[in-house]
Amino acid sequence: MASALTSLPQWKSLAKHFDAIRDVHLRKMFADDPSRGETLTVEAAGLYLDYSKNRVTAETMGLLVGLAEAADVQGRIEAMFTGEKINLTEGRAVLHTALRAPKGATVMVDGENVIPDVHAVLDKMAKFCDRVRGGDWKGHTGKRIRNIVNVGIGGSDLGPVMAYEALKHFSDRNLTMRFVSNVDATDFAEATVDLDPAETLFIVASKTFTTIETMTNATTARTWLLAGLGGDEAAIPKHFVALSTNAELVSAFGIDTANMFEFWDWVGGRYSMESAIGLSTMLAIGPKHYREMLDGFHEMDQHFRTAPLTENLPVLMGMLAVWYSNFFGCETTAVLPYEQYLKRFPAYLQQLTMESNGKYVTTDGDRVTYDTGMIYWGEPGTNGQHSFYQLIHQGTRLIPCDFIAFGKSLNPIGDHQDILMANVLAQSEALAFGKTADEVAAEGTEAWLVPHRAFEGNRPSSTIFADVMSPAILGKLVALYEHSVYVQSIIWNIDAFDQWGVELGKVLAKNIIPELDPKSKSDLKHDSSTNQLIRRYRSMR
Repeated sequence: MASALTSLPQWKSLAKHFDAIRDVHLRKMFADDPSRGETLTVEAAGLYLDYSKNRVTAETMGLLVGLAEAADVQGRIEAMFTGEKINLTEGRAVLHTALRAPKGATVMVDGENVIPDVHAVLDKMAKFCDRVRGGDWKGHTGKRIRNIVNVGIGGSDLGPVMAYEALKHFSDRNLTMRFVSNVDATDFAEATVDLDPAETLFIVASKTFTTIETMTNATTARTWLLAGLGGDEAAIPKHFVALSTNAELVSAFGIDTANMFEFWDWVGGRYSMESAIGLSTMLAIGPKHYREMLDGFHEMDQHFRTAPLTENLPVLMGMLAVWYSNFFGCETTAVLPYEQYLKRFPAYLQQLTMESNGKYVTTDGDRVTYDTGMIYWGEPGTNGQHSFYQLIHQGTRLIPCDFIAFGKSLNPIGDHQDILMANVLAQSEALAFGKTADEVAAEGTEAWLVPHRAFEGNRPSSTIFADVMSPAILGKLVALYEHSVYVQSIIWNIDAFDQWGVELGKVLAKNIIPELDPKSKSDLKHDSSTNQLIRRYRSMR
């Protein structure tokens, strides 16, 4: 039953504890335990997590870990790594961790070790990338490929876009990288407006080669390319490759299936950026850096699998999310990277977190009786400080924050990095401790203005430190959040690896498409609003 979670003694102990500390200010917590800034920290896999500015005590963390133990988090972690079919509604294993396992590893699925196949695809990707990057792969006219356009949507777009932006410092600047996802024609038009078809390679990313948005854009790309190259269909195999498992449709499109890079049904879209879906990333940064990213993923995977729960970064972050969602009633988490290269990281996390845990049905098929799946959002600092931080500091909603910061800049110029770091440290301090009315008044502020300039503080945050942005660090950060999401789903007893909620709209859209033709004689059988909107659109056509 869905109420089983809230019936656990560990849950009830947390609820009782919450009542005791819910109004305790972080000022008092630090005063009562001056060393908490050193003790409520964990360091592993090259990441340093300071969670001392959260509204927790050592007792809180012990109780949260106790709940994790009661939910058998350790056992469920092992079930994922060993290939159990934990994606229950689709009857699939969940093995994104196998995508970054070393060659000598063994991961069994249905009696077969999948690691050799994983590395065969990686080796095939590397050889292809070396040919393109080295200039051996030529377009139809004999020109070198200088433009790469990734055509995908969801996990086939968000991961590659984020990774390209995050690792741009390591990319080949002689290659122009573009990404098309939206079925809005403007996305394609703007991505290709200044490109030479003779120098452009399209990567079509669709497991089934039937995703309507992706295949609409891919068909448009095909038309665009042929228009620019005299209509010769022999050009298609030189300018298109596929990330797919549907050889028949790939071939029918005109793509040589020798240039089809496969992945597997035990890889969910939002967990696929290091599979063949990462081909655009490998083209941009090269096979060496790509493998460094995979090594970073694997290092965090091993930490997650082997570290005690009390020292386990993803477990602690996942349990803090449960604490804020289910006890404080928080609805959102802000992810605030103080690193411009991570500007797309919050957008990437939106799919990872909300498509995974946006569920109101448990694995048992019962309606949940508690909140699941917080909303994740954010922007890089310091930009966000001049935008939405006002609401975080003085708004009526409690918004836990994850700050991500680095000791070194990849572009050290003057004192930029010190100013950047001063800001991230100041923001977490201001959120936690605020500024009392007495402190504001003591500065000589007029009495009527004091309430406006006071900060109540007690706004929680975690800070994640790393040395410098790199392919390995990106892998560690992504894996950290992947595993944190899984921990939350274990506690909530929901399936983090299906996404049935995205299906209904797709089905209805396919039905509506032919009805939008002004010449359509179809009898509209939707609700009165949808019927009228269709008629209105027809008149606009």
